[in-house]
Amino acid sequence: MTLKRFIEKLIEGMLMISSSISALAVLLIVLFLFKEGFSLFSTSPLENHNVIVVSKGNPIEKLTAPQIKDIFDQKITNWQTVGGKNDTIILFTINDVSNYFSEEEIGENFEYLPEKLSRLTDSIPSMLAVYPDKYLAKDFKGKTVSVAKNNIPDFISGREWFPTAEPAVQLGVLPLILGTLMVSFFAILFALPVGLATAIYMAEVADERLRKILKPIIELLAGIPSVVYGFFGLIVIVPLIHDTFNLPVGETALAGSIVLAIMALPTIITVSEDAIRNTPRSMKEASLALGANKWQTIARVIIPNSMSGISAAAILGIGRAIGETMAV
Repeated sequence: MTLKRFIEKLIEGMLMISSSISALAVLLIVLFLFKEGFSLFSTSPLENHNVIVVSKGNPIEKLTAPQIKDIFDQKITNWQTVGGKNDTIILFTINDVSNYFSEEEIGENFEYLPEKLSRLTDSIPSMLAVYPDKYLAKDFKGKTVSVAKNNIPDFISGREWFPTAEPAVQLGVLPLILGTLMVSFFAILFALPVGLATAIYMAEVADERLRKILKPIIELLAGIPSVVYGFFGLIVIVPLIHDTFNLPVGETALAGSIVLAIMALPTIITVSEDAIRNTPRSMKEASLALGANKWQTIARVIIPNSMSGISAAAILGIGRAIGETMAV
């Protein structure tokens, strides 16, 4: 008896250690991801250790990443737009060195380049120069422009996502969030009615032989890799949408919604069908005994009794749609 109790305690201890290690691992992963993610908001959006410099007489002290992008995209061409003087912005990057200096002037190993860049920036009041900080002279005659760090409001409300843009990256996730919500909403809008109808048919209408054939097939669909669904959508659904609606391209949110709806169907059908079949037999027989027909029993007894399971199926389906990226 003592040995049996000892073995039980040993097993309990092993299970406790295993669960504690698993929980700790998940917690550490989450903390690591948050730590790495929040580091974006403590760093400058400038890439490749670049600096942005202007002449000493330029009143501009600070620029934002969107302003820098608009300047280099020629959407902003006058300093007055960003709070400076009424003067045209002249852009300069390290690739433009040969337009201003000869190879002899900058030196064989670029040893004279910092001094030349310093004089160039100081001599052209309307110039905005961007180049690596290693070429910034110690006695630089101009001044460096600070770039606002990434922040959470701009990150959430920003409309452009260009993490490799130069000289300043653009980190705005608003289009990604809205696109995810839109595609996921329409995917569930398509999948939930079809999935629930299929679950009701399999649980209450189809005979046992047909159900035993359909259920494994539907569950098998859940194991198909998402990249296969994406490929199916690319060669079937995309051309169909292109031809049906006469669009320039068929790669639309509708195509993504249909693919995600197909992917969510097995989960919704399986969980809903199990919930419906778990309705007590006594409740069905009581409904029929009171004079209700099969469809009245399904609508007024079985579905309300299975609503918690159907809700769980919908939530799991939404999770599959929102969390999927490869297919889209």
